[in-house]
Amino acid sequence: MSDAEARDSPAPDPVELPEGRLVGRVAFADAVRQGIGAAASQAWPMLWLVDDDFADWPLGERSVIAALNAWAQRGRRMRLLARDFSALRTLHPRFTAWRTTWAHLIEAHAVPQASPHELPGVIWTADWTLERLDPVRCSLVASRAPERRVALHERLDEWWMKGRPAFAPTTLGL
Repeated sequence: MSDAEARDSPAPDPVELPEGRLVGRVAFADAVRQGIGAAASQAWPMLWLVDDDFADWPLGERSVIAALNAWAQRGRRMRLLARDFSALRTLHPRFTAWRTTWAHLIEAHAVPQASPHELPGVIWTADWTLERLDPVRCSLVASRAPERRVALHERLDEWWMKGRPAFAPTTLGL
């Protein structure tokens, strides 16, 4: 294919990501999988994953880890924010191992003083957001709207400042 043909061919379609209101645990898990897959395929440089404890996220699935491996490259950054990371360590050992491998790309903060369900369940990127509004009923909103992304990012920054470093990639023992 010549350079002119390459310029004239249509760009690949972006990954289809859900938008609007969604309800249910299956819809939430599917949206998380799609969001992490899009992060890899669209080379999103910054990714926030936020939740109370990540217990019901599909972070231990092989396909999610494969997408995270595809996403993890030089210049990428991830922020993990949780009230408590103990459930993540216990329920998602593949993700915990992945976090150890890619520790240089990842910052993690805990906000133990937050009440249960006070932290929003969020995937935030500069292109798309997913926010779980009600963890009990599992209602969520997915959006590409710039005003929603900016407002959510401001809330996440506030939580980040309240937190402290946590979820170390390795544990040192004596």
